[in-house]
Amino acid sequence: MAKKKDRYVVGLDIGTHKICAIVAEVSDEGRLDIIGFGQAESKGLRKGVVINLDATVDAIKRVVCEAELMAGIEIDSCYVGIAGTHVRGFNSRGVVAVSGRNRIVEREDLRRSIEAAKAVSIPIDREILHVLPQEFVVDDQDGIGDPVGFTGSRLEVNVHVVTCSQAAAQNTITCVNRAGLTVADAFLTHLAAEQACLTADEKELGVSLVDIGGGTTDLAIYERGALWHTAVLQVGGEHFTNDVAVALRTPVSEAEKIKKKYGCALTSMIPEEDSIEVPSVGGRKPRIMARQVLGDVLQARAEELCQMILAELRRAGFERSLNSGVVLTGGGAILEGMPEIAEQILDMPVRRGVPGGIGGLVDVVASPVYTTVVGLVACGQRNRLGHGVTSLRPAATGTFGRVTSRIRSWLADFF
Repeated sequence: MAKKKDRYVVGLDIGTHKICAIVAEVSDEGRLDIIGFGQAESKGLRKGVVINLDATVDAIKRVVCEAELMAGIEIDSCYVGIAGTHVRGFNSRGVVAVSGRNRIVEREDLRRSIEAAKAVSIPIDREILHVLPQEFVVDDQDGIGDPVGFTGSRLEVNVHVVTCSQAAAQNTITCVNRAGLTVADAFLTHLAAEQACLTADEKELGVSLVDIGGGTTDLAIYERGALWHTAVLQVGGEHFTNDVAVALRTPVSEAEKIKKKYGCALTSMIPEEDSIEVPSVGGRKPRIMARQVLGDVLQARAEELCQMILAELRRAGFERSLNSGVVLTGGGAILEGMPEIAEQILDMPVRRGVPGGIGGLVDVVASPVYTTVVGLVACGQRNRLGHGVTSLRPAATGTFGRVTSRIRSWLADFF
């Protein structure tokens, strides 16, 4: 007997260096089991933004075909991540009077307060992607997660508003549509990565999630179970690779291989006697170099990235309040020595974040590289169950809103 399509959830991560898709089946117990996977090199994006539609569409088609063959099903819709330097986040507050006759807070009061919080002026070329509640305040009582049923005359909400470029988001969705798929929903990649690799305790105590991608590094700060700050740093894995290519005078493709095989971001971890073979350009003979030379190049870039992360934490005012430290994920987190040098510079605990909470072909995605795509599947399933993203109004306006059918609000952690 054929299984219903609603038993499958598909996540599609369109990154600067790779595009990958995961097909997950929802078990009878509600667990997500990975049954299909596809991956292809991405050549149509720069810093998370589409710059070549045809190249991106072709890559998506290859990825989807590979995932379909492995899963044995036909994919017609997916959940997509939105990322890139065009993403912006800021905190806002909404205040309303409790409308009930007995001054009891109802669900409609929550919606009105969130509507008030997102009624901010943004440029005409930008669109609200998420409105994420942080805490509610009833009269003078703050720190409330779910105020429904509370008695009071004044309801306030603090939210984190995420906006994105209408054009950049639409281009991403256009690529997916041209590849023959519909976009069931779109999520900020910060949120997807959080779903896959952060624990509830970490988000409660205070943690910074740092996703080191190919073209950019995404940073998100969680405290008291809510998202308080997001940022996109314009340094990613490709900068490490380019540094190696220039310093060692080797082709970029070879520099990437050398970085992955021999790279280390902390030279004190490299034995002095280690050496590597470095291909030359122009048909010249390969050279033998000390591995520590490679380490010096990578450590300089790693220190720069960690200093940028530290500056962002200070700017957000969370430098001393992240009791759970920092979680590094994404392809750049695989580099040997990254957690160690991050601990030295940030002066807080650092660990690598790998996808969790899933079953099936776990070994295929047991790497920080696939944190976002696994998180997209988790976000999609939560959304289907009504536990993740809830509509604030029947339909959104603007290009991106018409495609996704709604302005999204992240209410799961509260209700």
